[in-house]
Amino acid sequence: MGNIRKQIEKGYADLRRSEKLAADYVLEHMEQIPDLSIDRLAHNAGVSQPTVLRMLRSAGFSGYRDFCYRLVAELAKKAGTGEGEKGPMYGYTLDKSTPLEEIPFNMAATTQKMLEETIKNFSGKIYQKTVEALANARLIDIYGVENSEATALDLLTKLLYLGLPCRYFSDCYHQQIAAGALTPEDVAVGISYSGESKDTVDSLRKAKKAGARTIAVTNFKDAAISRYADILICTSQEQLMYGDAIFSRSCQILVVDMIYMGIISLDYDRYTDRLKRCEKVVREKAYGGNAPGKD
Repeated sequence: MGNIRKQIEKGYADLRRSEKLAADYVLEHMEQIPDLSIDRLAHNAGVSQPTVLRMLRSAGFSGYRDFCYRLVAELAKKAGTGEGEKGPMYGYTLDKSTPLEEIPFNMAATTQKMLEETIKNFSGKIYQKTVEALANARLIDIYGVENSEATALDLLTKLLYLGLPCRYFSDCYHQQIAAGALTPEDVAVGISYSGESKDTVDSLRKAKKAGARTIAVTNFKDAAISRYADILICTSQEQLMYGDAIFSRSCQILVVDMIYMGIISLDYDRYTDRLKRCEKVVREKAYGGNAPGKD
């Protein structure tokens, strides 16, 4: 059911609230759907039949019959290969009785789930706005502390590779001073898993007050940082490992990589040429990079 699931999840963030209810029911009951009529599915999901149809059409299906036909075919293919079963620790949080050898599998399964949820929450419209805002900014400020600092530095590196004017200060006071000096031509990016990190929230607030366009990358849409975000990027919405952001980096890095690729796609020749020049600089820093006969 991988292809059908991806089709529905790809446009999930752009659905209306009622359509999301229909999508949630379908995603959670894939194997039972072929036995349900559209009116029974709508009843079980708590929505109307037209809502179910709108959701399916937004995902690329011509109607309920087309959806069921393709779903049955995919289920049959899965049954023949034995693929598609969820791991026993899907949605896992650490337990003191967990055997050591099971932890790697549990971690991978949880990360996979959170990445899938991130795709569902990151709408195409928000993605486009984010990419275009960064590509057209006079200056890009990046804010983040603790675990999110790794993501902030990764974003900084990728934007610098593309030749975009950006900066990141590890000192929180510097972040806030820089934020207060931004202009309406600038963009500020605040990265916080919880969305409640005071230094990051305060920096983004100052940037917004200064007139800059603001982007927040967080895990929870109702977090404090969302109040100061012109563009809000939410990741999985789940919180695991007793509140620790141990899985936050995976989702945040995925978002950074998607933004990076999106910017390149806006002007492919220009940015790939820039990357070639950066590659030469990086190569010269490696052993053998300055060997005779090499550029």
